[in-house]
Amino acid sequence: MPQWVEAGLWGLVGGIALVLGAAVAWWVRVSRRVVAGIMAFGAGVLISALAFDLVDEAERSGGLGPTAGGFLGGATVYVLINVLLARRGARHRKRSGGQQPSEQDTAGSGAAIAVGALLDGIPESVVLGVSLLGGGGIGVTVLAAVFISNVPEGLSSAAGMKAAGRSARYVFGVWSGIAVASGLAALAGNVLLRTASPATVAAITAVAAGAILAMIADTMIPEAFERTELYTGLLATIGFLTAFVIEHVG
Repeated sequence: MPQWVEAGLWGLVGGIALVLGAAVAWWVRVSRRVVAGIMAFGAGVLISALAFDLVDEAERSGGLGPTAGGFLGGATVYVLINVLLARRGARHRKRSGGQQPSEQDTAGSGAAIAVGALLDGIPESVVLGVSLLGGGGIGVTVLAAVFISNVPEGLSSAAGMKAAGRSARYVFGVWSGIAVASGLAALAGNVLLRTASPATVAAITAVAAGAILAMIADTMIPEAFERTELYTGLLATIGFLTAFVIEHVG
């Protein structure tokens, strides 16, 4: 199988986790405390993956300068776009309660939420495609981190969409579209960076890592803390340790 096809398929797998989470939220009544707990765990998994598999590896292969610049740049761009989307109704796109506005409350919020969800998923998908460039197969820790975190993300966000009165067509249209976009982003990351220099690959990887960390802090942890409160730190720590063990055992 061509590597770029494999990259696209792994990106699609990560994106399908969002659809799976949305399906659970739509048809199964899940405690918001349980969702928040899984969200905290997923945040810890992602932090571990970006620290050891993305940023550390980027620094080793491309140097500190490109890595630091990319990391800060990715976080900055993510936050700036997120601020714009928040003003248009996407601030609480991962919240499972009644925080998300309906279209009647904020016109255009549906589109803003969809774009925000896409913004959250693309960096993760790009690094999946990039992880194949070394020829050693998919980065298992990164893939596990993306999949484990995407299920509660899709679940929590879809529950909030449902509470805001959005239709099943909208909800599953958004998450199915993002799943496909995730596959294409992974494919593009693999193809476009195949002949790039180590410094360029390091910078792009760090950009994605910075965006992921900003996303965790801005969207995942607030939802987790609202319900798990003082247990959030412990659950995130367990998630971090789980990813760390996967990396070193594997």
